[in-house]
Amino acid sequence: MKMIKYCLLLLGFGTFLTSCSPTLSPFTQNLYEENNWTEGDLRKIQFYLSDDIVLYRELTGGNSEIVQGEIKVVNGRKRDQITFRRGTPGVFLFSPKTNRFAVSFEDGGDDRYLIFGPNPKVANRYVLLASDWNRQQGAVTYAGQQWTVDANDAYTALMVDLERLQRVDVNSRVASGRKVGGK
Repeated sequence: MKMIKYCLLLLGFGTFLTSCSPTLSPFTQNLYEENNWTEGDLRKIQFYLSDDIVLYRELTGGNSEIVQGEIKVVNGRKRDQITFRRGTPGVFLFSPKTNRFAVSFEDGGDDRYLIFGPNPKVANRYVLLASDWNRQQGAVTYAGQQWTVDANDAYTALMVDLERLQRVDVNSRVASGRKVGGK
């Protein structure tokens, strides 16, 4: 009997935890256009990552600068790496050009951002953009330096809490009525 109560308690607690967490949806070009958001509006939206993103670069000689990352040794070579975990919250900084968002996922300067834009291959979701994509990797600029990102990170998308975005603030009151004679 105690075991059943314990299981029901755990089930109820699990349900409570999942009901409190945000339900995230992909940020798409369609959502952006439907709401006609300005840059000021975008700064008020909390973005999240759909999947992990790992930036890395090979270190040479003694001219390395570690930026909130860690150094790993891969095949005998030193590698500087920054990992952005799935669900990491980010903020919109600016739009470098039409349908491109610079989103920052950490403090430390306005040059710490990644660029996202709509991809028609994935229903116009705003996904990570990089230059020089090939089958294995792409190049991104982060904190003023060139980094490499694996090709599987190309589909990491911006996510938003649609339920929170669609909430409407209602200022309501109940009329008390009015009687003859002004009282």
